[in-house]
Amino acid sequence: MSFRLPALPQEPNSPNRRKMQHAALAVLYIALVLLALWVVRDFIRAVAWAAVISIALWPLLRLIEGLAWFRGRTTLIASCLTLAMLLLVLLPVGVVIAQAASEAHDLMIWFRTIQENGIPVPEVIGHLPFGAQSVGAWWQANLAQPLRESAAMKGLHSGAVMTFGGHFGMRAVHGLMLFGFMLLTLFMIFQAGPRLSGALLRGARRAFGHDGAKLVEQMAAAVRGTVSGLVVVGLGEGALLGVAYMLAGVPHPALLGLMTAIAAMLPFCAPITFCGAALWLFLNDSPGSAIAVAVFGFVVVFIAEHFVRPVLIGNSARLPFLLVLFGILGGAQTFGLLGLFIGPALMTVLMMLWTEWVR
Repeated sequence: MSFRLPALPQEPNSPNRRKMQHAALAVLYIALVLLALWVVRDFIRAVAWAAVISIALWPLLRLIEGLAWFRGRTTLIASCLTLAMLLLVLLPVGVVIAQAASEAHDLMIWFRTIQENGIPVPEVIGHLPFGAQSVGAWWQANLAQPLRESAAMKGLHSGAVMTFGGHFGMRAVHGLMLFGFMLLTLFMIFQAGPRLSGALLRGARRAFGHDGAKLVEQMAAAVRGTVSGLVVVGLGEGALLGVAYMLAGVPHPALLGLMTAIAAMLPFCAPITFCGAALWLFLNDSPGSAIAVAVFGFVVVFIAEHFVRPVLIGNSARLPFLLVLFGILGGAQTFGLLGLFIGPALMTVLMMLWTEWVR
């Protein structure tokens, strides 16, 4: 004797019921996507950085794939590009750490000297065209005396330094972890190669039509142009100012030029480095060299920020200068360093929507 479950009554498949099912399915999809994003929330930044870098290097990837020796060797190509990115980040950091370690002994001697004797008043202060007396008096009262008992030196021996060191160590470990996951994600993207880009375009075309696919391509172009505008122009500024440091007699001009290049990749941050170099020259009785470095630096930054960089970014994204500037600064304020590349992409979307609206 067999046992059978009673058959469920079949309900009519009405149009209203199908609409309710589609709506419920859409809600389920959205909920699952949001849940998945919440689960991987700590790794979204690493994935976003990998996406930005892969977009910037995508033309290079396609060029390498076209070479006869690399044809069909996607894993080798992905490994080479990922290793190049690793070295591009680690080599400057290693140079800075090695230079700091070599200068640590002299820095400690200088630190003990100012603790015991203070910082002498530079001779150039006495030759200032105005304010020499008040600046000299302030320096004599605050810096020329032994600094062992000063509030700043006492703060260096307090528990705040240990707390800062602990926080800095935790942030460094977290940054290294994200960097490792970013490299892993970058390798997977490069390994997927054209299959991934084709799938993304097909998905965008299926979801949003031809205009949606075109919008994705324009956003990728905006990101690529922003990377070129920030990185290439920053390296150019660092190279030019590195030569100026060498001619002016600033110590370690190559290292300072590298620091200037990194700072120049962020809008309006390069003056921090070359003004610091000019101040060092000024305090070491080289006012002419200090003025020359400062003037040359501002000329280079003015040309780069107002002419070269907007052209590189604006032509790729087809954006006017003002939207490029708003995108970079607003993106950096909202999303941090990653926003430097996200901001212009969002401005591209805004520009395309405006173009479609007024057409």
